[in-house]
Amino acid sequence: MAFYYEDLSRTFSEFLLVPGYSPETCIPSAVSLKTPLVKYRKGVEEPALTLNVPMVSAIMQSVSGVKMGEALAREGGIAFIFGSQSIEDEAEMVRKVKRSKSGFVESDSNITPDSTLNDVIALSQKTGHSTIAVTDDGTLNGKLLGVVTSRDYRVSRMDGNEKVSSFMTPFEKLIVGKEGITLSEANDMIWEHKLNQLPIITEDGRLSSFVFRKDYSEHKANPNENLDSKKRYIVGAGINTRDYKERVPALVAAGADCLCIDSSEGFSAWQKNTLAWIREQYGDSVKVGAGNVVDAEGFRFLAECGADFVKIGIGGGSICITRETKGIGRGQASAVIDVAKARDEYFKETGIYVPICSDGGIVYDYHMTLALAMGADFLMLGRYFARFDESPSNKVNVNGVYMKEYWGEGSFRARNWQRYDMGGKKNLSFAEGVDSYVPYAGSLHDNLEVTTSKIRSTMCNCGALSLEEFRNKAKLTVISPTSIVEGGAHDVLLKDRSEVK
Repeated sequence: MAFYYEDLSRTFSEFLLVPGYSPETCIPSAVSLKTPLVKYRKGVEEPALTLNVPMVSAIMQSVSGVKMGEALAREGGIAFIFGSQSIEDEAEMVRKVKRSKSGFVESDSNITPDSTLNDVIALSQKTGHSTIAVTDDGTLNGKLLGVVTSRDYRVSRMDGNEKVSSFMTPFEKLIVGKEGITLSEANDMIWEHKLNQLPIITEDGRLSSFVFRKDYSEHKANPNENLDSKKRYIVGAGINTRDYKERVPALVAAGADCLCIDSSEGFSAWQKNTLAWIREQYGDSVKVGAGNVVDAEGFRFLAECGADFVKIGIGGGSICITRETKGIGRGQASAVIDVAKARDEYFKETGIYVPICSDGGIVYDYHMTLALAMGADFLMLGRYFARFDESPSNKVNVNGVYMKEYWGEGSFRARNWQRYDMGGKKNLSFAEGVDSYVPYAGSLHDNLEVTTSKIRSTMCNCGALSLEEFRNKAKLTVISPTSIVEGGAHDVLLKDRSEVK
């Protein structure tokens, strides 16, 4: 006979937090959102990787590209570069994120002196960068002949056919640093000479990298930056259970700090085999998350297989139709509560704390707070991040409203068959995701600042200054359908719907 869970399968919208006592010291500015990303012996050691905000971006084509990797690490989170692309392309994305914050940035905007202004404009539009290196062969390591910035030309007074050599700042007028200089010394030169960027060259005059004033300024403006020991952004990458023997080495070589098996269902022999191979080849030096699961049994399985964190959620994503297609899954709130209990029991037995990630089911900002209160160590978000400038999807105008394209990995657009692989043919037999739009919301920084402010404020309402304290002090109540209606604006005529989020 089939097993039946006694309680209903519940979602976040069915719960509310009940306030607790807030002492005078409990103010939002004192709240820490720091949380472990990977397993560790709690009370004995510190985790190898942590998050300064409890958010990571979903392993999706429409969410996690290079710009998201840079922007989210800058805010204290981590992006997991999507794996439904060639091994080479994914590894290159990881390399670009790591290079962007090393202080010494390899130039991806390079041109020859015989190119034209039109070429400069086209290259700038393609890369989004206003600083272009002029090298003898147009490559990133060619002999440096000059630099072009937006201050070197005025489109309104030029016809576009002028050669770069006629308006670039030539090498003899540049202030440059020599390869081997320290980042501190390079920044001192930038400030001393009032530069926006400092080219770094080799002994024979070839371009090595750039150091930018904005990187120093951004670091001061973003104290939560998630950086490695070399001051580079922390970045993750998705893998699958088919080509992991080739993909994992390439991603590790590219500098990925953490991997995550991207699968719709993690309670499987395929994930066990993948984790076993990684542990055989790399021991614990390569950090890898696994999932997704929705109950204690699934968590225990992946924890014992060696997962560094476990993802929770099947069918709860806004673009996911797994539940209506296959009739499988579980309400996200019920899944998080169940798995959180299993994590705590596993820690009591083994002394090893395996963080859990709530993946999917987040519609409103307060859902994030509820997920954290219910026990999630951090959240994986797709729709939330897909709305921002930094996501790789297109911004389009739909009936006079700006939207961002957003599609699921199980959609026919993505055709990520590896995510749903169960040992069959190498194709996507049927869709488990949709192709859609989400309202464009602007920059990640501005939105995340508002979201984290809400989380901190709610934690203070519960008398908590850390996420662990929040989990221990949180009091939650199930609410009725009528209470849900009562919780929003009602019985009034709203002047501005944008105020309701």
